[in-house]
Amino acid sequence: QVQLVESGGGLVQAGGSLRLSCAASGRTFSRYAMGWFRRAPGKERDFVTAITWSGITYYADSVKGRFTISRDNVKNTMYLQMNSLKPEDTAVYYCASSGLGARPRNYTSRVSYEYWGQGTQVTVSS
Repeated sequence: QVQLVESGGGLVQAGGSLRLSCAASGRTFSRYAMGWFRRAPGKERDFVTAITWSGITYYADSVKGRFTISRDNVKNTMYLQMNSLKPEDTAVYYCASSGLGARPRNYTSRVSYEYWGQGTQVTVSS
């Protein structure tokens, strides 16, 4: 069982930056694929970015070049650095974890992730 807790959300003006954190319980954090998803008002929960055990990263086209995912396996924490934020980035951001040792076929799919955090609100004003 993995528990995930997001932090770092808030209100920021367009063009600004935020860094989200996702703290994970357990001692085998390095063996989980991790990802960030977001749900904007009235929309589905969409893929944002993911990182494999070995640090390979994947990004949605809408955030490439602006967002950076990283992980610290010593601190059991994943990060999402968000720069050049736009109003359309406004959403609840969720961190997600695969099952232990899992190697998802599709890192962009919600079904590849077994554990989810409660979410943190990010609001970007124009």
